[in-house]
Amino acid sequence: MRFSKILYKTSKGDSKEVEIRSASLLVRAGYIRQLSSGIFSYLHFGQRSLKKIEGILREEMNAIGGDEICMPVVHPADIWKKTNRWYQIDQSLVRFKDRADRDMVLAMTHEEVVAELCVSEIDSYKQLPKLVYQIFTKFRDEARSRGGLIRVREFTMKDSYSLDRDEAGMVKQYKEHYNAYFKIFARAGLPAVAINSDTGMMGGRMAHEYMYVTPIGEDTVFISDDNKYKANKEIATFKKIYSSKAEAPLEKVHTPGVKTIEDLANFMQMSKEDLCKAVFYTAKIDDKDKVVLLLVRGDTEVNTVKLEKIIKTDKYAPSTAEEILRIGAVPGYASPVGIDRTACLVIADDLVANAKSMVAGANEVDYHMKNVAYGRDFTADVVADVVSAFDGALSPHENSTGSRLRSVRGIEIGNIFQLGTRYTTAMGAVFNDEDGVQKPVIMGSYGIGVGRLLACLAEEYMDDKGLSLPVSVAPYHVALVALADKPELAELADKTYEQLKADGIEVFYDDREMKMASAGVKFADADLIGIPIRITISKRSVQNGGAEIKLRKEEKGEIVPLDQLSAKVKEIVQGLFAQLKAGVDAAEKWVD
Repeated sequence: MRFSKILYKTSKGDSKEVEIRSASLLVRAGYIRQLSSGIFSYLHFGQRSLKKIEGILREEMNAIGGDEICMPVVHPADIWKKTNRWYQIDQSLVRFKDRADRDMVLAMTHEEVVAELCVSEIDSYKQLPKLVYQIFTKFRDEARSRGGLIRVREFTMKDSYSLDRDEAGMVKQYKEHYNAYFKIFARAGLPAVAINSDTGMMGGRMAHEYMYVTPIGEDTVFISDDNKYKANKEIATFKKIYSSKAEAPLEKVHTPGVKTIEDLANFMQMSKEDLCKAVFYTAKIDDKDKVVLLLVRGDTEVNTVKLEKIIKTDKYAPSTAEEILRIGAVPGYASPVGIDRTACLVIADDLVANAKSMVAGANEVDYHMKNVAYGRDFTADVVADVVSAFDGALSPHENSTGSRLRSVRGIEIGNIFQLGTRYTTAMGAVFNDEDGVQKPVIMGSYGIGVGRLLACLAEEYMDDKGLSLPVSVAPYHVALVALADKPELAELADKTYEQLKADGIEVFYDDREMKMASAGVKFADADLIGIPIRITISKRSVQNGGAEIKLRKEEKGEIVPLDQLSAKVKEIVQGLFAQLKAGVDAAEKWVD
């Protein structure tokens, strides 16, 4: 493709529309243009890179038996109501009415549609297993788009769905996706880690997220020093060491003005591990507002995702002082001792439930209780793991000895879910087994965001000059730069371009006249765009015997005779792909 033929221009300054440098580079290099918050146009280079990513996705899905289909982006709300997600999902699900006043939605995912297709297309166990996938547009009305393509509203996703007759079949396809995803990311050149994750709005019994670890990530991930344990903050656990302190007589202590855990630890000259922290939420439970008192060790924090699974709702907020007083507790000096248990739900983390001597509030201003013991002085309605993991906590992995957890930031680049029968049961998607008994189809769901993957590649492969994308996803393999101040040089550059194309080489030809763009501008643009190989035709290169060929990541180039140019380029391209293949061969695989 010639520069003169495309709708495109580079820019020198960073984009004011995005706060992350890699996203700004995608704008500056002419890959993307923002139309509205979280909504982008993909220009020539962006579209070519996206298509290359899609090609990798398509090849790997086909390799595990995928059947490519295409489903609508507009859905009747009825199918979302059947699975209850119409009522569960917030405003990120775009709802509207058509001209017949029927409720409709813009698809953010397609589980309901796939389950509906199972109803019409699957009758017998003989038709299973199946794997369908699409690479198609979705829309999620994000409250806060960020980072260019990292968090958008309109996006292209590869979403695949496994359909099986039993759990074993679903697990088999889940494992195949687990491995295929690592191959996909390795082929694209992006480092990834798979972590245990919460199933969230998707539901199901197991899920993994694939994370690109980067300081600009919005997710927190815990990884053990020995790399045996990886989990999202939402579900991460740690090995808990219970207090060995023996019971002692309850003692009331005057603690004037001491309301926080930090102040209490200092006042009592004790570790936060010996303190019981009371956290209050008011939640909508069984259509009634109820105060929830959470009891956690003083050095830990409540994990709200774990809380939501216990109270089975995300409709809750911090309790007001009036609500706390109403159950007999005193803000700043609260504990479960002596409160009205009929007016609240008490949840204790197991670290508290296994402690026989802690300091807790006395439910009296300026007083705390020392030597509070679970079982003797109070009990809980629910005992569970309800706290977040933290840096330095012991790894919970059964084969780890003394390994500690560390938190890193990451961007989710893919996810896989074992959905089970949540959607097929709701939609009535059943099949007849060998005995003629109807059973629900068992589903798995698997997604990769195409644009987000490109955004992460830009973050991983950038330098002070611009982008430097891997050969597998770069828009072209070669940037041909013509420094032609005379007609004969321009003619030579044209012939070189045509020959490279004829030899099957992907080449972008900067054919701008020198009066429009100087040598410095052309070189800077080539570096900014991030094409792996640059070929320069100039008076100097011709005098030295041919064309200069230089890798984007290297400072110096070499002169190659024009009749050997295509062979040299192919050799370099093959070498670059070989480097990626080594990563594919070494990619992580599922371990039972």
